[in-house]
Amino acid sequence: MRRIAIAFVAALLAPLLAGCAASAQPGPEQEGTGVPSAPARSATPEPGAVVGTVVRFTSDRTTVDVTIGEDSPAVRDFLSMLPLKTSFEDLSGREKIGYLSRELTVDGSPGSDPEDGDLIYYTPWGNLGFYYDAEGVGYSDATLHLGTYDATPEQLALLEGGTVTIEVVG
Repeated sequence: MRRIAIAFVAALLAPLLAGCAASAQPGPEQEGTGVPSAPARSATPEPGAVVGTVVRFTSDRTTVDVTIGEDSPAVRDFLSMLPLKTSFEDLSGREKIGYLSRELTVDGSPGSDPEDGDLIYYTPWGNLGFYYDAEGVGYSDATLHLGTYDATPEQLALLEGGTVTIEVVG
């Protein structure tokens, strides 16, 4: 049993270590120490246990909370990556997008018909998207619903131009 547990942990750490080795950029530093810090990784949540989870997106100018509203393989994988850091930019005056360090596991995750106030994951590009003008955007198997938020387009714009920390807060 111990060998299985060790093999399981090794399988989970292999992609993380490979990503660290491939990165030529220095990591974030622990405040005031000058020592690089690696974000803590959480275990993949159990099925059904993620609905209602609150994920906070924090920049140096604003905070946007997203409430997870459904359970899917993509949602569980997203939550397992947290905490993490990324950046956001505007896309076509419809959404703010940010890229993850790797693609999410999406098999078995349903597509969606995004609405304003939805946080989505777009599978072809591997990005998160905060929709704030989804008018005319229809259903797509490639657009996976992760959760909902309550923020204005002006507040979302404050996520742009710097590092955004994404973490579970409740």
